[in-house]
Amino acid sequence: MSAPHDGYGQYPPQQHADQAAYPDQGGYVNPADAPPAPGATTTHHADHHKKKKRTYAAGAFEVGMGGNAAAGPAAPVAGQFGAAAAAPAAPGYGGYPAQPEVVQPAAYGVQPQPAYGVPQPAAPAAGYQAPETYYSTGAVPPPSGAIAGLAAGMGAMNLGTASHPSQPREQPRVGPLNQLYPTDLLNQPFNVSELDLPPPPIILPPNSSVTPSPDANCAPKYVRSTLNAIPTTHSLLKKSKLPLALIIQPYASLHDLDDPVPIVQDQVISRCRRCRSYINPFVTFLDHGHRWRCNMCNLTNDVPQAFDWDAAAQKTVDRWQRHELNHAVVEFVAPQEYMVRPPQPLVYLFLFDVSYAAVSTGLLATSARTILDSLNRIPNADRRTRLGFIAVDSSLHYFSVPRDSDENGETSMLVVSDLDEPFLPVPHELLVPLTECRQSIENFLTKLPDMFANNQNNGSCMGSALRAGHKLISPLGGKLVVLSASLPNVGYGKLEMREDKKLLGTSKENGLLQTASSFYKSFAVECSKNQVSVDMFLFSSQYQDVASLSNLPRYTGGQTWFYPGWNAGRPEDAIKFASEFSDYLSSEIGLEAVLRVRASTGLRMSTFYGNFFNRSSDLCAFPAFPRDQCYVVEVAIDETLTRNVVCLQTAVLHTTCNGERRIRVLTLALPTTDKLADVYASADQCAITTYYSHKAVERALSHGLDSARDMLQSKIIELLQTFRKELAGGSAMGGGLQFPSNLRGLPALFLGLMKHVGLRRSAQIPSDLRSAALCLLSTLPLPLLIQYIYPRMYSLHDMPDNAGYPDPETSQIVLPPPLNLSSERFVSYGLYLIDDGQNQFLWVGREAVPQLLVDVFGVSDRAQLRVGKGAVPELDNDFNERVRAVIQKSRDHKSRGVGSVTVPHLYIVREDGEPSLKLWAQTLLVEDRADQGMGLAQWMGTLREKIVQ
Repeated sequence: MSAPHDGYGQYPPQQHADQAAYPDQGGYVNPADAPPAPGATTTHHADHHKKKKRTYAAGAFEVGMGGNAAAGPAAPVAGQFGAAAAAPAAPGYGGYPAQPEVVQPAAYGVQPQPAYGVPQPAAPAAGYQAPETYYSTGAVPPPSGAIAGLAAGMGAMNLGTASHPSQPREQPRVGPLNQLYPTDLLNQPFNVSELDLPPPPIILPPNSSVTPSPDANCAPKYVRSTLNAIPTTHSLLKKSKLPLALIIQPYASLHDLDDPVPIVQDQVISRCRRCRSYINPFVTFLDHGHRWRCNMCNLTNDVPQAFDWDAAAQKTVDRWQRHELNHAVVEFVAPQEYMVRPPQPLVYLFLFDVSYAAVSTGLLATSARTILDSLNRIPNADRRTRLGFIAVDSSLHYFSVPRDSDENGETSMLVVSDLDEPFLPVPHELLVPLTECRQSIENFLTKLPDMFANNQNNGSCMGSALRAGHKLISPLGGKLVVLSASLPNVGYGKLEMREDKKLLGTSKENGLLQTASSFYKSFAVECSKNQVSVDMFLFSSQYQDVASLSNLPRYTGGQTWFYPGWNAGRPEDAIKFASEFSDYLSSEIGLEAVLRVRASTGLRMSTFYGNFFNRSSDLCAFPAFPRDQCYVVEVAIDETLTRNVVCLQTAVLHTTCNGERRIRVLTLALPTTDKLADVYASADQCAITTYYSHKAVERALSHGLDSARDMLQSKIIELLQTFRKELAGGSAMGGGLQFPSNLRGLPALFLGLMKHVGLRRSAQIPSDLRSAALCLLSTLPLPLLIQYIYPRMYSLHDMPDNAGYPDPETSQIVLPPPLNLSSERFVSYGLYLIDDGQNQFLWVGREAVPQLLVDVFGVSDRAQLRVGKGAVPELDNDFNERVRAVIQKSRDHKSRGVGSVTVPHLYIVREDGEPSLKLWAQTLLVEDRADQGMGLAQWMGTLREKIVQ
């Protein structure tokens, strides 16, 4: 008997009766209840020649100075800069002399411990390459010859493997799990390069997967667990004080071409009858391959007859070649029973702010121009994509766009001033097919800025516009794209100016982070029901109440983009927005999507974090599924886990931009353990930080910023105390602070989170800026989130010889080794890049030599340097090219396995220049004391005092 509606449920998934309540909403039939389908149960290689290296006045310092020189193993602990600390202050930068060979940059002059008990790879010739992105996860493959022969034999017989026992395979544990390496945080401090290491490896027993595929287990870029060895009991998890959660990012790029995933085309989808899990590499075949045992709930299921049959070619196929048995991440083309209505077209309805603020800053002209230039990039492979346009000031302006085939067709504007019940004039001409109206849309977008060029109206009825837009597209669903430069001040959802500088930094600041009007939350829920997603692009130079407006994207699977003080008169502002908006329009999204996570018996999904609407206890609804966000799911252990491997399976049912219904399935297998040491040795510090950033945002919005910071501090103290008491023998080891080497970065990451602009104690941070930062802290994919919390810093004046050039093997630009975020790493003649993924700062030391300034900026005097928002000019010299290549490579999110449209601003900062700009850059130096926040040394001292109490 099938479980009660555990498939992709209908609009509430619990009751059949509710299905009829939303006949056109794109709810989902539970395939468990549907009739089964027939035969189914349910930079190119650079030729690495170097130009002759310049040696400048700095040639005297052949020892090499600055951040990159401190990496040698012989550097003393006390002086981070070795010779640099003792050298006379001379104008020079130690960059161009040859670098010593370095295996790995050591923190504070100390070699890092071997991480996770895994042999460290030998350093490549240049010494600074990043480590391998991922360990090969998954089962240890059996001898390939044997399995290949067996597979071929069974494939020819159209059978499963007969050699599988009929009982579940419960092998004894083979070999140890991850080795625990205790380390002393005070004497062997964390080094930022450790954040680039892959998570602790997932060590499964041999033959855990049914095929020896290296892709049988989920790669960490899609799903990461905070623990890569799962405690067998709730009490052991509780004792560890560590969280058990999944960080899920179903897509690793904005476009399928950049990250192809195997697609099962034949619509033969085999699922467990009881728990509705999809067949995957960790099931067991029984009864000569005619049946399979579910690895989640242990139920035996029939293998569909069509599983070994290619209907198109009318011949048998080798089941061991099927994608779903070889790959942990697959996409199924869904048959008819996975949809209630035909797949809907992609719809974008643009709501343009045309008030005086939007026109005078150039927002209207820039956004219209960007859409015009991006029409070819908007997904439209099925030629069904529709666009619509509404302009908003104190009235609503609808635009009826004619078909290209209409003779004398002119776009007409219809103005509606009734904001209480705005009606829809001629709705069929307001949402028009891009393909059939291309010429008319181009003409309209060209003329739009001129229509409102002299508009002096300061009103914005954006709330009423949202309701009108919702009414217009709700029969189909789609995206409402809001481009606004002002506070909604008339009509529905009217907001007041409530920023009060006296409240900033006080306990009452929390009120400014709450939504000011219930309209935004209740309207968002209504949008979600009708498959309407909202994205907000906010540009005001005045208060705009991001706290209220960001509720719309939060509950509809959208995002809030914030451009404070934006003005198209600054080329950097115009280029950044145009680039991001164009990439946003080009990115592929899933429509009418739901996400569900299933797990082995004994595990339960308890809490979900991210931008979506939680439609039932375990079903997350997304009118549009974005490619550049991640989701966190907390996992509870309800029963003792008796098996030595557990599985967690994420499924995203969605309609592609091209109108195809698909299910993306991601399966992660993890070993279980009853030893606390295994749990700690397999903990993933970046996944844990991601989980707590979502918890901290939730706490900040519900209980205030003080409470969020206190929660983070008490959590790290609790973890240190637990480790000391349970695994370090209760001793303080000569005054040290014990923690596993794989978690060594956790105190620094938590400090970065507490000092982050979204959470830190300060009376200087406007609430809009804080609210926008909280949005990013709760949506950014893990690699970008970690960089946002603990930014990247590179020393450029003394880059290693290979930095800034393509690697001969990978063609990827080589970055210098990252530095810990401390001003102690600075030398006065240095050039540094600090990058948090949202903004980049190019820091020019107060004694930078003229030749450095000439090479990088084309000026010989620091006083001529243009500081603030800008770019590095393109000059014809080797060093300038390398600096620009490093800045560009630091922005490269694709190589890190994430999708993002963000193009960071670059700010040029002179150490002896503009004080406020310098101060802003310094707030990113997490390990320094600043703005009421303690430095890392003080933080570690505080933690040690609390631990030994």
